[in-house]
Amino acid sequence: QVQLVESGGGLVQPGGSLRLSCATSGFSLAYYATGWFRQAPGKEREGIACISAPDGTTYYADSVKGRFTMSKDIAKNMVYLDMNSLKTEDTSVYYCGTFPTSRCGENYDVWGQGTEVIVSS
Repeated sequence: QVQLVESGGGLVQPGGSLRLSCATSGFSLAYYATGWFRQAPGKEREGIACISAPDGTTYYADSVKGRFTMSKDIAKNMVYLDMNSLKTEDTSVYYCGTFPTSRCGENYDVWGQGTEVIVSS
């Protein structure tokens, strides 16, 4: 059974940093692409980062490029999102998900319950 569990969200001041973690099980990060997306109340889902398999190529939305870094640890079955220079508009619920293939795409196969990030002074 494929499962993903996000953690690490919280309240942070503008300009601050957070690291989100995603514990995965039931599939191998070596063979399937994974990504992070976010959704704020009343707003559309936004895909923000993705890492393909097996080469680990990363892709970022323009809104987070240069500030967020996605990584994975295949041996630990963990996916991470390092978020720096956070802005108030980054406030959202963040989800990690997996794709049905090794390539990044638009349609997630399975995703977690989300972790909330609030950027506020």
